[in-house]
Amino acid sequence: MRYMRQLSIYQILLLGSTFFIGWDMSIVEYNLFYHLHDAYDAFTKSFIVLCNTRANEVTKKRQVSSLSPLFLDMTTKRELPSKESAVFKNVLRHYEHKQYKKGLKLADSILKKYPDHGETLAMKGLFLNNLDKKEEGYEFVKKGVANDLTSHICWHVYGLMHRGDKNYEEASKCYTNALKYNKNDPHILRDHALLQTQLRHYDQLIETRAQLLQQKPTYPPFWIGLAIAYQLGGKIDNALTVLKSQEESVKEIGNAFEHSELLMYHNSLLEEKGDYQAALDHLETIKEKVTDQRSLKEKRAAFLANLNKVEEAEAAYRGLISENPHDRAYITALLALKGLENDKKGAYDFCKELAEEYPRSKIMESLLLQYAEGADFETKVDTVLRKSLIKGVPSLFASMKKYYADSAKQTVIDKLVQGYRASLEKKGTFDDKSDKREPPSVLLWTLYYLAQHHDYHKQFDQALECINAAIEHTPTIVELYMTKGRILKHKGQIEEAAKVMNEARELDLQDRFINSKCAKYMLRAGQIEEAEKILAMFTRKEVSAVQDLTDMQCHWFHIEEGYAYLRQKNYGKALKRFHVTQKIFDDIYDDQFDFHGYCLRKMTIRAYVKMLRFEDNLRQHHYYVTAAKGAVEAYLAIADKPKESNGLDESGMTEAEKKKARSKARKAELKALQDKENVKEDAAATAAASGANKKDSKKSSDEDPDGEKYLNTATPLDDAMQFIKPLMVVAPNLVDTHALAFEVYLRQSQWVLALRCLVKIAEIDKSNPAFEKGMDRFKKAVASAGPLQPAIQKIIDLQMAKI
Repeated sequence: MRYMRQLSIYQILLLGSTFFIGWDMSIVEYNLFYHLHDAYDAFTKSFIVLCNTRANEVTKKRQVSSLSPLFLDMTTKRELPSKESAVFKNVLRHYEHKQYKKGLKLADSILKKYPDHGETLAMKGLFLNNLDKKEEGYEFVKKGVANDLTSHICWHVYGLMHRGDKNYEEASKCYTNALKYNKNDPHILRDHALLQTQLRHYDQLIETRAQLLQQKPTYPPFWIGLAIAYQLGGKIDNALTVLKSQEESVKEIGNAFEHSELLMYHNSLLEEKGDYQAALDHLETIKEKVTDQRSLKEKRAAFLANLNKVEEAEAAYRGLISENPHDRAYITALLALKGLENDKKGAYDFCKELAEEYPRSKIMESLLLQYAEGADFETKVDTVLRKSLIKGVPSLFASMKKYYADSAKQTVIDKLVQGYRASLEKKGTFDDKSDKREPPSVLLWTLYYLAQHHDYHKQFDQALECINAAIEHTPTIVELYMTKGRILKHKGQIEEAAKVMNEARELDLQDRFINSKCAKYMLRAGQIEEAEKILAMFTRKEVSAVQDLTDMQCHWFHIEEGYAYLRQKNYGKALKRFHVTQKIFDDIYDDQFDFHGYCLRKMTIRAYVKMLRFEDNLRQHHYYVTAAKGAVEAYLAIADKPKESNGLDESGMTEAEKKKARSKARKAELKALQDKENVKEDAAATAAASGANKKDSKKSSDEDPDGEKYLNTATPLDDAMQFIKPLMVVAPNLVDTHALAFEVYLRQSQWVLALRCLVKIAEIDKSNPAFEKGMDRFKKAVASAGPLQPAIQKIIDLQMAKI
């Protein structure tokens, strides 16, 4: 007290304010302030009234059982004694070195003395998570956060947990909380920037990248990260300003390749801005420092063309063609530059000139056939066909098919090849005028071409006649049987097609392609088990064929098998396959996360930006669209035929039939449960006997092989929308997107949304059958629904008027 009386009023008030605002004081601590009233005036007394009030609140809140003297108990819950503090540092070090068991042991030693230490609890949870004890790990992390809400370490750990589970939204929230209590931690900022990139939160990403750059302005990846953030956020000028500042402040950027990539990235920003003259000038200043000279030359030619500098651009493209005469893009760009893309005669003469200069270029040959007409085309295509048939090129029809869009060219090819066949069968020559006999294989490949030619025109009988003649000629060529199978498939004889494809497979059992093709045809024919057996020849033996194909992300298999089950109305298994495809796309999207930091360090900037933009439109891929259509069809079937509580579709059954079916279902369910238990026991015994790896054992087990959780969903229409929503974002110009959404909205009686889908279909392609059928169904559904609310009816009338 004597010491306290020697303090000035200002010091005491300052000290008191500090405790009052920032500390949970004991009753004794506040009473000490109360005893100061002997020495100080009314101003001090008013402050003490506040102290008393706060003291009572704290007493009730804390239920203080022990009193601590002032200035001695000034530690928070977070602070540890020096010994335990040193141990905690080792805990962090063990995590960095991935020594999780050692770290867990040290964490437990701290928690024995301080069981409520939040940061240690959080670290223990993190260790448990990495030791495959996720649920227990989450419990400890949550407990740690609850015990120390203001610890950036606790929030950081919680964010790491969510990030590991790819729950990026929640992870980002945790990092935001961590930064509240440690605004400038570089590790948290850097991790948060990766999350913001993954979530495409570009405005926040710009702020985070700017903070990182302020902390370490000599580190090139931070400059690049900020520039990319501005670019992705649509602020190209800001990105250019950042790069210009970086070039002025950081002179040396890694090795020659990294410096070259940075310069070309700078140039790409100028191109994206549309300032082609500035981009061209920039290329001239950096050309000596760029290692990717081919890319530089391509950009220079494109910029010159965009600036309408025809002579210089032509010289640039001719230089590129001389380096690589097999690149179609160079030649088509040069034709466009000269204004010849719509002038067939001029384009033919120009390509003929180039073909004489580069006689070995197949692209020149293809372009000549594309632009040639009349007698020129007949002469040229005759030469190409004869040469390819003599060589025995199986892909000849595939390369000729693109000219069939022109009916005149199609007629010429038909006349020539039919003439070849007649002459070869008659005297072994290509035509009556020739005396040179061709090898017997020429007739074989002519028949092979004609089979594909007739199949293209849906002349299936003629196609089969040709391919059978070819097989009779040489019965050991795999491609002949494959083509016969394809013709039968197009004819609608899918089971026969699968049989023929199996004959092709048996000619070369080591060829993975033909075996896969056979399996695909068997799936189309509903022979699912046989298809899986064939594919198992090329998969790992430790797991099932289906599991290994899942691990390899084999899209075509899951989609084909999903549709095979869909045709059998086995909706559970069908949905299981379609959901695997959905998960593979999710995994592909998630895989980009690792590159957010890697590409900035390695300076692969242009490829990185392309990857981000590709990922933004990932679900436009036809594999996803096809899987989504199948999944929605299955969910709609489930929604249209709701099952009874016993899982049976009892529509149209008599009472006796229902009773019999229910009894049969109960027996089947009991047998399935017993089989499942037997499988589990066998698997456990096998794993124990062989000492199978835990991870492989976990991977190979499938708790729901029949897709029961999808089949028994209570919200099939909502589940269907989970497939459709990504398409509505990335593929709004596809009729299928809006046709699928229409089916769901119609069943949900969301009339305005259903009609909006029809409007979108009409805008894309009003002649599409989906529009007319949808409109008829919509009118009937609305009429049967009865009177609508006036507001909804008004919106519908307005939309109908637009259509």
